[in-house]
Amino acid sequence: MSRPRPLPLDPIEEAHRQWVGHGWGAVADGMAAVTSLVRAQQIVMARVDDALKPTGLTFSRYELLMLLSFSKTGALPMAKASARLQVHPTSVTNTVDRLESARLVVRVPHPTDRRATLIEITDAGRELVAQATEELNTKVFAQPGLAPDGLHTLLQLLAEFRHAAGDFDTGDEPARWSATDAE
Repeated sequence: MSRPRPLPLDPIEEAHRQWVGHGWGAVADGMAAVTSLVRAQQIVMARVDDALKPTGLTFSRYELLMLLSFSKTGALPMAKASARLQVHPTSVTNTVDRLESARLVVRVPHPTDRRATLIEITDAGRELVAQATEELNTKVFAQPGLAPDGLHTLLQLLAEFRHAAGDFDTGDEPARWSATDAE
């Protein structure tokens, strides 16, 4: 993937300056943080899309295949997959439709619950997700764009943000990247 030419100024810094200049200084840092997160997500997704391009997978399809490959039996109920991926059941249904038409998953009846359907990864799905993981590990995850200390700090900050937003609750157990961890 070719990198675009950098801009001669940081547009988020300029937006921050404009926010302050228009009398919104009290919220300028919040605007800059949100805008920076959105831009960072765009940058990361472009790298992910580029790495996955040879496999024909989108990131959502990759995530579902990985979730299934990590499960003990290679199958999960649709509702459980939706919950674990933190997406609406309709999104999982659409993703399964695409993966099923590509013969990467199959829908099978739940053995003990007639109301539930399992999504099961196929051998072709396992092969493709292994290939996609190699691509992501090499092209994205091995070089996330930050030095190890910065990466750890980012993980701490994002875990704090996600926890405060109600994304997870580990109870009395500290989260992996809590500010009080020992690493």
